[in-house]
Amino acid sequence: MARLLRGEEPQYAACLEEDIPLVYTGYQTSGRGQTGNGWESERDKNLLLTYLLRLPKVTLAGQFMLNMLASIVTHRTLATYLPKQQRERLTIKWPNDIYFDDRKIAGILVENSLSGNCVQHSIAGVGINLNQEHWVGNAPNPVSLKQITGAETDIHQVRQTFMQMLHFTLKWNADDCKDYYIQHLYRREGYHPFVEREVSTAPTMIATEADTGQFMARIEDILPTGEIVLCDTQGNHRTYHFKQIRFVV
Repeated sequence: MARLLRGEEPQYAACLEEDIPLVYTGYQTSGRGQTGNGWESERDKNLLLTYLLRLPKVTLAGQFMLNMLASIVTHRTLATYLPKQQRERLTIKWPNDIYFDDRKIAGILVENSLSGNCVQHSIAGVGINLNQEHWVGNAPNPVSLKQITGAETDIHQVRQTFMQMLHFTLKWNADDCKDYYIQHLYRREGYHPFVEREVSTAPTMIATEADTGQFMARIEDILPTGEIVLCDTQGNHRTYHFKQIRFVV
């Protein structure tokens, strides 16, 4: 997600809620996702926010914990507004998108500032599709909470829920965070098709059934550094950084 400081005519000033700096807006002109991907949001339809964290003792090797934290908070926030029977369909797609079935309902961009071997601070931009129903860009699979539930959601209320979830989840230890993250991973059970890709700065799109070089694998683990470990149907373990692998959706 974009850092919202780039937004056009922000409707709300930056605020400080219980020592977590937060900025939010109703519209942005240059939504930015992971390494080249864009983020489209209709004016005053979705939740767009950025928060700053300064957590002690987060090392370079363990900085993916901050991605997991942002994903968990976003997932828990959205689950609050879904009927109980639909919550199991809400998942975290590695590394940190939020999916409902095979469609993307939220995006997250975490940028860490390093000092030596530690994270000095972390900035997380979050975009959650709440009331938008039509997209004009090339996003392949967006969905909003309104399209799922049929009802509009109060954006300010969701923001308050998000901040409550953030403060609550900050009290979890690393094992609790990883357990929740793994338990709610997209396609966490069974074998699914994947496609390797060349590492580049080009936008990452989901793969399709037409892509060549597919292989079937199941998710084995997520390493503290953020790599995903897959086990293919021959029993081989394959480890990938973000941008080296795509899900076939």
